[in-house]
Amino acid sequence: MPLDYRPLGRTGLSVSSIALGTMTWGEQNTEAEGHAQLDRALDFGINLIDTAEGYSIPPRQETQGSTERIIGSWLRARGGRDRIVLASKVAGPSDRLWLRADGQPPRLDAKNINEAIEGSLRRLGTDYLDLYQLHWPNRPLSLFGAAAHAPVNGGADTPEVPIEETLEALDGLVKSGKVRHIGLSNETAWGLSRFLHLSETRNLPRVASVQNAYNLLNRTYEEALAEFHAREDVGLLAYSPLAQGFLTGKYQRGARPAGTRVALFDRGARYQKPGTEEAIDDYLAVARDFGLDPAQLAIAWVRSRPFVTANIIGATSLDQLEADLGSVDLAITPEIEARIDAIHQIRGNPAP
Repeated sequence: MPLDYRPLGRTGLSVSSIALGTMTWGEQNTEAEGHAQLDRALDFGINLIDTAEGYSIPPRQETQGSTERIIGSWLRARGGRDRIVLASKVAGPSDRLWLRADGQPPRLDAKNINEAIEGSLRRLGTDYLDLYQLHWPNRPLSLFGAAAHAPVNGGADTPEVPIEETLEALDGLVKSGKVRHIGLSNETAWGLSRFLHLSETRNLPRVASVQNAYNLLNRTYEEALAEFHAREDVGLLAYSPLAQGFLTGKYQRGARPAGTRVALFDRGARYQKPGTEEAIDDYLAVARDFGLDPAQLAIAWVRSRPFVTANIIGATSLDQLEADLGSVDLAITPEIEARIDAIHQIRGNPAP
């Protein structure tokens, strides 16, 4: 089954329904491995490459920006900047003081955004980004699966930046030619609606996409944000379709295979909540009953959703990447759909 291409909002761009995520490059993956993944992705037909100023993950001062540098060295070696739709992100408020030259917490104001874009363009070796996304909002929110009572925005004590101010800063980047289109990430329905309202009433850039977590353990995007695709042409760039690998089953019963992200960095808390293991067991049973690879099933299901513009996959080896790419040959039949929906009715969203 060939890879299909979908409109990126109202931008006029078409992007592959599978995008290549890159956040492990520079930490779990070497430069050569990143280049090999890019070569394979483009050979497969993928044209959307997603990165961020804060990558690689986990965020550390020593490796910050390394992923963009690896993509940049690949572009210098291969050329063909026009073959890809290149997306990056500017960090919202956090305690990562190394992100800015003045050592202050990042904010989504003009000063910070202008500094961030210059750094990203320099590392990537390009003079423009096709899509520039706000990695997370600059207002009080519990993010990345944190409980409602947890410290917001990583505990960063930074003043809220009005959305209009952020959008005006992005407008400057669009007018300068450094950014073609803008997007959001880890955003809510209220936030997206506010951005759209301001773009319409103030003649400011229009949001093309939202990059949020979406997988079998977290379908919260469906509850308020999915409707924006049909009514406003703003689709989802779905990240973490495998729930950080938990949907493969490799972490069940406390297993921690050597070399995996959870074993190396202990960063799986979002998917280690009450009810997740039982839900994963149920989805693994669907894969087993239909004779399917559980990772391919999870990825194919995300890609099959009508509001998904692109499904962002990531891998730490070419074998993993090849297996994930094989998901395009898997069709979500009505029988599979019914089983998944029945499980969701019982299990809900244990890892939002």
